[in-house]
Amino acid sequence: MAKKQRTAGGTPATVTLDKAGVHYEVRAYEHDPSVGSYGLEAAEALGVEPARVFKTLLVHTDKGLGVGIVPVDTLLDLKAVAGALGAKKATMADPAVAERTTGYVVGGISPIGQKKRLPTVLDASATAFGTVLVSGGKRGFDLELAPEVLVEVTGATTAPIARRA
Repeated sequence: MAKKQRTAGGTPATVTLDKAGVHYEVRAYEHDPSVGSYGLEAAEALGVEPARVFKTLLVHTDKGLGVGIVPVDTLLDLKAVAGALGAKKATMADPAVAERTTGYVVGGISPIGQKKRLPTVLDASATAFGTVLVSGGKRGFDLELAPEVLVEVTGATTAPIARRA
């Protein structure tokens, strides 16, 4: 697949992908500020099944901060993500900490191009799809890419870390 160059005017996520020379597609939509679930909004607006749209969540562990990436129609299993990160316990990071650490706003936190690279775990369900969508660094701006590319550019491991609500 041909790579897309979009560095000019991009987000840290698109700049990172461009520098890596990997293929991805920008999937933008008009964000509604009154919506409660950014991820489900993205799935509906883009006409994609929610299982293919992934949200990025930061956690505190006894080993420091980490990132869990799970489908938007699921919850992050804190015990599973702790284990995958080699920790005993995990709790959700405060939204202000998440924003400060990643450089992104809540609802637009991308797993790619964060200010500080953190240990990252992608839910294993992503590998069932040819492509998945993640935030591109702002609300209403998603990136579609192969799960292998997501693993490569974030240094992620894969593990079953999602659970049904």
